[in-house]
Amino acid sequence: MRLHFHTEQQLPYPVETVFAFFADPANLPRLMPTWQRARIDHATFIAPPPPPAPFPGSDNITAGNGTRLTITIRPIPFSPIRLPWDALIEDFRWLHGFCDVQLRGPFKYWRHCHTVQPTPAGTLLRDAVEYELPLGPLSPLANTLFVHHQLAATFRYRQRRTLDLLAQSTSAK
Repeated sequence: MRLHFHTEQQLPYPVETVFAFFADPANLPRLMPTWQRARIDHATFIAPPPPPAPFPGSDNITAGNGTRLTITIRPIPFSPIRLPWDALIEDFRWLHGFCDVQLRGPFKYWRHCHTVQPTPAGTLLRDAVEYELPLGPLSPLANTLFVHHQLAATFRYRQRRTLDLLAQSTSAK
């Protein structure tokens, strides 16, 4: 059974800045909870097509449709075990969004789409996750008891880190 998780965040930065930040794979480990010790172990980059118009930060974007990343994370704090997560980037659309799809990892199915939309106050960032747990008939119970709460906590952390990291990167310029 496919499950869904959605969240939104209003950011006080132009859409070009927010899109460039999320489309740079190097920022992914920085957005994950520190206890996971996330790192990119392997990447096969497929460059995106040229942007429709030059914008600051577009030269940092190295991943487009077909890019594959292998990320490893600790599944629980202090675990000596690292879980691999192979992801494929698809549906890359300049200044609009892209999706990452799990090819191998902890979920039976995972598709996470990031979209950005300009607003008068900056940018609205939307995250939409469709996922399926590998637990068969126990999946709904596991989702209710643990997984949905963990996703919510992870995305709350991610939203705080996004604000911090964007503030750092824009003040450094």
